[in-house]
Amino acid sequence: MSSLLCMNIRGVRSFASDTEQRIEFFKPLTVIVGPNGCGKTSTIECLRYITTGSLPPGSASGKAFVHDPKVEGEAEVKASVKLLFETADKTKRYMAIRNMQLTQKKKGATFKQIDGVLRAIDQSGPTPVKSEVTQKCAQLNDVLPALLGISRAVLDNVIFCHQEDSCWPLSQGNELKKRFDDIFESTRYTKA
Repeated sequence: MSSLLCMNIRGVRSFASDTEQRIEFFKPLTVIVGPNGCGKTSTIECLRYITTGSLPPGSASGKAFVHDPKVEGEAEVKASVKLLFETADKTKRYMAIRNMQLTQKKKGATFKQIDGVLRAIDQSGPTPVKSEVTQKCAQLNDVLPALLGISRAVLDNVIFCHQEDSCWPLSQGNELKKRFDDIFESTRYTKA
């Protein structure tokens, strides 16, 4: 499994859109504590979003995930989540970036994912060299879990299982079977 080094958040929920907030992760464990409303859940939701591309439940397809333009007094708010991580063997570092924007219109707000970038950072020389791996959001959804060494099903259902969905082990049999099949990649064995 890879190692998360730090995450920068800008313009997501309670995180201001004019400055990036940096969160560093420490080994072997990082504990996030604080009073209600300080951004603990938003931090975890940003980790899930950057690694899987999944927006949190109840975010109205992203409209409630990006900082409200009305609060900013602007017509548009741009948000970003950046994650710096290294592979398990510590030979490669990557920076994943996902950008979003929320535009306030007369009849409501419009959410849009602007772009996603994955950069490989080569630190073998005297100065780090950055090269872009991909710029497509759909590719990031597949590439990032593979680089992290964790399947997307495990990220979605185990590691970043949202509190609203945490009772899935007690769900109906067919739903439970589907989730376990995804987690244990049973289709790979069926095809073999």
